[in-house]
Amino acid sequence: MSGLCLAAGLLAASLPLSSFTLAWTHSIEKIRWEEDYRIVGTRLVLEEARILGSGAGMEPPPDARLDRRGVWHYRPPLAPLQRLRLSHSPYAGNYEICSAGSCRPLGAILAPLPEFATVEVAACGPAAN
Repeated sequence: MSGLCLAAGLLAASLPLSSFTLAWTHSIEKIRWEEDYRIVGTRLVLEEARILGSGAGMEPPPDARLDRRGVWHYRPPLAPLQRLRLSHSPYAGNYEICSAGSCRPLGAILAPLPEFATVEVAACGPAAN
């Protein structure tokens, strides 16, 4: 298992994961958004995304399906990613890394995370830099 590496400036952490969910709450609409990733080699593969409702700027794509709980599910057409860059700020909700039924805020994984930071999320390994 390659694992998941997180970095923000001099702060770094690695998690022994082969898949994870990146979750956050939209800062304006207050609607939860989730993306499921699988680590394949040195890449992050986006498997599915979910929007727990809809709102301005959060319309689900035309191929999304709505489940009984009001959650939109879809598969974004993205090539495998080398890394994700996330903006951490007091003006937006904290991103969470979820696995095995529990979620942890990035600020708890990379502590003490500065008030404003760019967090890089990548598969651990030499090519993830």
